[in-house]
Amino acid sequence: MTIKVGDRIPSASLGMMTPDGPRPVSTDDVFKGKTVALFAVPGAFTPTCSARHLPGFKDKRADLAGKGVDTVACLSVNDPFVMGAWAQSQDVSADDIVMLADGNGELTRALGLSMDATGFGMGERSQRYSMLVKDGVVEQLNIEQGGEFKVSSAEHLLAQL
Repeated sequence: MTIKVGDRIPSASLGMMTPDGPRPVSTDDVFKGKTVALFAVPGAFTPTCSARHLPGFKDKRADLAGKGVDTVACLSVNDPFVMGAWAQSQDVSADDIVMLADGNGELTRALGLSMDATGFGMGERSQRYSMLVKDGVVEQLNIEQGGEFKVSSAEHLLAQL
């Protein structure tokens, strides 16, 4: 079942790259007591994700903060090393966007937002979406239809605030 507005983000362990290497981070660490703009991508380094999705949230970071967003976070079913390399290649610092690795897809499945990308040689991945989460509760949820990039953009989420 897909998560919906009003639902609480499920507990899960994620990974993130730090200067000292990868470290685990819980969903409580990410969402508790904060307003978080979370967006998810099918894969780091993929064309739309690298050309539009991640750069859009980087460009709109200050605008989102001005509307009360404490943290912008990017989630992908990739490992922390890939997420760290992608952040570095996109000149994204942890102060801009927290890059969250859902390496085994645990959170993605719990949200009901996984997709089968085996036809593209990518295995199980996340659907493309954005959401606004306040203190662990989903307030906005924007799930893209297959192959589209409209409602999950930083601009769309910003317009909802």
